[in-house]
Amino acid sequence: MDLKVIRYFIEIVDHGGFAKAAEAIHLTQPALSKAINQLEDELDLVLLERGKRGSQLKPTASGEVVYRYGMQLLKVRQEMHRELEAQRSLNAGELHLGLAPLGSAEIFAPVIARYRSLYPKIAMQLFVRGGIEQTIALKKREVELATGIISFDEEFEGFCIRRNPMVVVVPKQHALANQPQLTLKQLEETPQILFDEEYALHELVFKGCVNAGFIPKVATKVSHPDFGITLVAAGTGVMIMPEFIAARHAVAGVNRVPLSTDDLIWELSLFWRKGHPLSFAAQAMVTLIREQLAAEPV
Repeated sequence: MDLKVIRYFIEIVDHGGFAKAAEAIHLTQPALSKAINQLEDELDLVLLERGKRGSQLKPTASGEVVYRYGMQLLKVRQEMHRELEAQRSLNAGELHLGLAPLGSAEIFAPVIARYRSLYPKIAMQLFVRGGIEQTIALKKREVELATGIISFDEEFEGFCIRRNPMVVVVPKQHALANQPQLTLKQLEETPQILFDEEYALHELVFKGCVNAGFIPKVATKVSHPDFGITLVAAGTGVMIMPEFIAARHAVAGVNRVPLSTDDLIWELSLFWRKGHPLSFAAQAMVTLIREQLAAEPV
């Protein structure tokens, strides 16, 4: 059922006939009459009481129903267009943003502040979880944009927002503590402290070790880098992480030894579901992040 024809019908009822309605909507009377006849044929109902020529047309009982619901449909259509226009102009809408707990703060803190300043009427919800949970949240449409360590495939697309070399955090008294650089293979016999499985960094390090020809000896797993580094200082094992995170949580009693970039490098990406158009609110966030990266390249 064409809403345009419903509008024609409402105009006829409001104006009491075809002539005035045709004039109001700038349509010829034959074209208007044909449209209403087609509507009646589609519904298999008579919608107008057609009296003598020149007399005022009135809707039948069925026509009253079409008129009443037609008014509601047109009102909803108008409200829909109004809301879409508000979203387009970023005066309304929501943004659900997934942030990885490691590495997102430095990039997104200034971007979120600027976004809130530019678009105060956009309701923003942050979902701070590990990279694995971010991809799950995207698939469930709980978030529209996410950050994490990811290889783009048929499911997701996006771009790198931060790149950082990896280091091995080792106790100062450890035999490897004063090496200029380490490879993963050199850690084959050394117990490692890994991030929990919910962090994409766990999989990155584990697979890196497997590709280097060994299964890492896991001393324990942690969810916070500061606790992991404290365990390193106590002699529990060594821990691999991005250099800037290790520097932020540095404590006495540990050294940060660069890990060969041929083995591992940390790349944080912003990504979303491939083939699914982003909302205006999400597009605005992507634009701000690209501007941030242009000013401060990865």
